[in-house]
Amino acid sequence: MRIGVVAPARTVSQESAARMAAFMALTYPQHDIVFHPQCFVTENHFAGSDKVRAAAFLEFANDPGFDAIWFARGGYGSNRILEMVMPHLGPAARTKTYMGFSDMGFMLGALYARRIGFPCHASMASGMGKNDKGADTGWALSWLIDRDKSGLEPSLLDGKPAAAFNLSILTALIGTPWMPDLTDHVLMIEEVGEPMYRVDRMLFTMAHATQLKGLAGVRLGAISAVVDNDVDFGESGEFMMHRWCKEMGVPYLGRCEIGHVALNRVVPFGVSVHG
Repeated sequence: MRIGVVAPARTVSQESAARMAAFMALTYPQHDIVFHPQCFVTENHFAGSDKVRAAAFLEFANDPGFDAIWFARGGYGSNRILEMVMPHLGPAARTKTYMGFSDMGFMLGALYARRIGFPCHASMASGMGKNDKGADTGWALSWLIDRDKSGLEPSLLDGKPAAAFNLSILTALIGTPWMPDLTDHVLMIEEVGEPMYRVDRMLFTMAHATQLKGLAGVRLGAISAVVDNDVDFGESGEFMMHRWCKEMGVPYLGRCEIGHVALNRVVPFGVSVHG
């Protein structure tokens, strides 16, 4: 397998890319990983201008020499190139797996809405830190290369199609043409770096979104790096989920092991472990 890495949002360090290349050489020496030079470009907040990031994505996605696209890093920015790339994805792009999470939910959602390729929520190519043993990165690669099920979110054993999103990204997608139809899917959500009242506000949007009618259920991943508020919100993530799922008329199915934490399981979009 030949894996192409692009950065539709923020820049990746050379050090981070070297760690991932070394990890690949040790664990999957018969496979190749190629970081597009665009990954190391910096322009303001982004890994290059919108045009540069879009061109890099299209170059690798439309190249039949790559079997998969592994997104390099999250942050913010992939939504800015959707209009530039989605209409121009050719036949080769439709056979690839696209893997990432967080801000890459924009890309995964838009791809899934158009049934282009095989989107998958999983850790990214820059996810391995200096002191990281690489468990979640190993899960991501083992699924990508071998379709190894050991790193999958355990609740996928129920056989239902699923999709996973960062809650901020999900609520930004709602009301846009990039939001996929998730009828009969289990929706898994996680969040990072927000005060709890904002999480609650986003759950309100989720619960009343007409584009999310027909869900089979909702699961909650990690709510991490919570920002303190001057007045404690006083409600846990579990409490909020029960409240808003009841108002949504959708079963709350409990927890899932995804998020901006070390335990970030793999969730293929629309694909059960029996598929």
